[in-house]
Amino acid sequence: MARDNINDILAFLAVARERSFTRAAARLGVSQSALSHTIRALETRLGVRLLTRTTRSVSPTEAGERLIQTVAPRLEEVEAEISAVRELGDKPIGTVRITAIDHVIDNILMPRLSSLLAAYPELRVEMNSDYRMVDIAAEQYDIGVRWGDQIAKDMIAVRLTPDVQMMIVGAPDYFAAHGEPRSLEDLLRHNCITLRLSGGGLYAWELRHKRRAVQVCVSGQLTFNTAYQMVRAAASGGGLAFVTEDLAEPYLRDGSLRRVMDNFCPKFPGLFAYYPNRRHASRALRLVIEAIRCPE
Repeated sequence: MARDNINDILAFLAVARERSFTRAAARLGVSQSALSHTIRALETRLGVRLLTRTTRSVSPTEAGERLIQTVAPRLEEVEAEISAVRELGDKPIGTVRITAIDHVIDNILMPRLSSLLAAYPELRVEMNSDYRMVDIAAEQYDIGVRWGDQIAKDMIAVRLTPDVQMMIVGAPDYFAAHGEPRSLEDLLRHNCITLRLSGGGLYAWELRHKRRAVQVCVSGQLTFNTAYQMVRAAASGGGLAFVTEDLAEPYLRDGSLRRVMDNFCPKFPGLFAYYPNRRHASRALRLVIEAIRCPE
């Protein structure tokens, strides 16, 4: 294959992974029309259609899927080797892309990365707040951050926090009006603030009853898609929220929240950064991992 085709194949892989010419063009820094022309020219040279296009979606054909499965890993190996050579220089360069939830970005990642970013001005870190279970390889992230029990076995995992205590919290005014729940049956009668998951369903509270894990499908007037909004709504009297201790702690300290049903609230496995097992991890990635890992 002519060397000129390599850049075109990289463009095709971007479209295939994003399932969108618009998103792929934004990632590559080119116009949508130029990207479309590149893909059409590649298909013409190869004599086969690589993408199926509709008004709403883009998906790889059988030939396109074969390129993804066979050529993409080899290009990634070449890129890794080039990165390894580049890392022989004195300065870490490049962009490290991370996916995590908003609370983790604000309270764990940013505080731990601030001194690293100041020390290495050419290092770039891109963070995306997302509550989905992201496939970091498919979506081209370098690092994901999730609970320890949510990480695939083939990933390298680095602990960021100790195990995390969960708690049920509400405002004093709410308890004055509605009383405190003392059992799972009580809880189901209360106005609970729910979390909408990225897949569309509501999160079932993962509690503990008589040393057994139970999932409780609570309900209430308010539903959010981030934990920040849930804890703030609870502090304003909007109902009960099930959140991590570190998120609730400032409100507990100033008295705007109280915790209840402690014997029903488990500890969750700590937060971990995870990333694929690569033979040559870039120096930038290694530096970021070292900066965010759990302090000894």
